Amino acid sequence: MTQEYSEECLKVFLDNQEQLFDEPVAETLEEAEAFLEDCMAVVTDSLDEVRDYMEESGMDVQDLSDEELEAASEVFPLPGGQYLIVEG
Repeated sequence: MTQEYSEECLKVFLDNQEQLFDEPVAETLEEAEAFLEDCMAVVTDSLDEVRDYMEESGMDVQDLSDEELEAASEVFPLPGGQYLIVEG
Protein backbone atom coordinates (compact mmCIF):
# COMPACT_ATOMS: atom_id res chain seq x y z
CA MET A 1 0.00 0.00 0.00
CA THR A 2 1.49 3.32 -1.04
CA GLN A 3 0.93 6.18 1.36
CA GLU A 4 0.42 9.67 -0.03
CA TYR A 5 1.88 12.45 2.08
CA SER A 6 0.31 15.90 1.77
CA GLU A 7 2.53 18.97 1.64
CA GLU A 8 1.09 19.91 5.06
CA CYS A 9 2.14 16.50 6.41
CA LEU A 10 5.67 16.87 5.03
CA LYS A 11 6.01 20.36 6.53
CA VAL A 12 4.86 19.16 9.97
CA PHE A 13 7.43 16.35 9.82
CA LEU A 14 10.23 18.71 8.71
CA ASP A 15 9.38 21.21 11.46
CA ASN A 16 9.10 18.61 14.23
CA GLN A 17 11.45 15.77 13.25
CA GLU A 18 13.71 16.52 16.24
CA GLN A 19 11.01 15.10 18.55
CA LEU A 20 11.97 11.66 17.20
CA PHE A 21 15.52 12.04 15.89
CA ASP A 22 18.63 13.58 17.48
CA GLU A 23 19.56 15.30 14.24
CA PRO A 24 17.59 16.20 11.10
CA VAL A 25 16.94 13.35 8.69
CA ALA A 26 15.52 15.65 5.98
CA GLU A 27 15.98 19.27 4.99
CA THR A 28 13.57 19.62 2.05
CA LEU A 29 10.03 18.48 1.32
CA GLU A 30 11.43 16.00 -1.21
CA GLU A 31 13.87 14.53 1.35
CA ALA A 32 11.06 14.34 3.93
CA GLU A 33 8.82 12.49 1.49
CA ALA A 34 11.59 10.04 0.55
CA PHE A 35 12.39 9.42 4.22
CA LEU A 36 8.75 8.85 5.16
CA GLU A 37 8.32 6.46 2.23
CA ASP A 38 11.49 4.57 3.23
CA CYS A 39 10.34 4.05 6.82
CA MET A 40 6.75 3.38 5.71
CA ALA A 41 5.26 6.16 7.81
CA VAL A 42 1.47 6.06 8.12
CA VAL A 43 -1.18 8.79 8.19
CA THR A 44 -4.28 8.03 10.25
CA ASP A 45 -7.56 9.92 10.53
CA SER A 46 -7.97 9.75 14.30
CA LEU A 47 -6.25 9.05 17.60
CA ASP A 48 -8.23 5.78 17.79
CA GLU A 49 -6.56 4.71 14.53
CA VAL A 50 -3.17 5.70 15.98
CA ARG A 51 -3.88 3.49 19.01
CA ASP A 52 -5.02 0.59 16.79
CA TYR A 53 -1.95 0.90 14.55
CA MET A 54 0.45 0.98 17.49
CA GLU A 55 -1.23 -2.02 19.15
CA GLU A 56 -1.04 -3.96 15.86
CA SER A 57 2.67 -3.05 15.71
CA GLY A 58 3.17 -4.65 19.10
CA MET A 59 3.44 -1.51 21.20
CA ASP A 60 1.82 -1.51 24.62
CA VAL A 61 -0.36 1.60 24.46
CA GLN A 62 -3.56 0.44 26.17
CA ASP A 63 -2.70 2.22 29.42
CA LEU A 64 -1.83 5.52 27.72
CA SER A 65 -4.30 8.40 27.82
CA ASP A 66 -5.14 10.11 24.51
CA GLU A 67 -2.91 13.01 25.58
CA GLU A 68 0.01 10.67 26.30
CA LEU A 69 -0.53 8.85 23.00
CA GLU A 70 -0.61 12.14 21.08
CA ALA A 71 2.62 13.20 22.83
CA ALA A 72 4.48 9.99 21.83
CA SER A 73 7.66 10.83 19.93
CA GLU A 74 6.58 8.84 16.86
CA VAL A 75 3.19 10.58 16.60
CA PHE A 76 2.98 13.89 14.71
CA PRO A 77 -0.43 15.61 15.01
CA LEU A 78 -1.41 17.27 11.71
CA PRO A 79 -3.42 20.51 11.48
CA GLY A 80 -6.41 18.83 9.79
CA GLY A 81 -6.96 16.39 12.66
CA GLN A 82 -4.98 13.54 11.14
CA TYR A 83 -1.84 11.97 12.62
CA LEU A 84 1.46 10.97 11.04
CA ILE A 85 3.11 7.93 12.64
CA VAL A 86 6.86 7.56 12.04
CA GLU A 87 8.69 4.60 13.51
CA GLY A 88 12.23 5.76 14.22
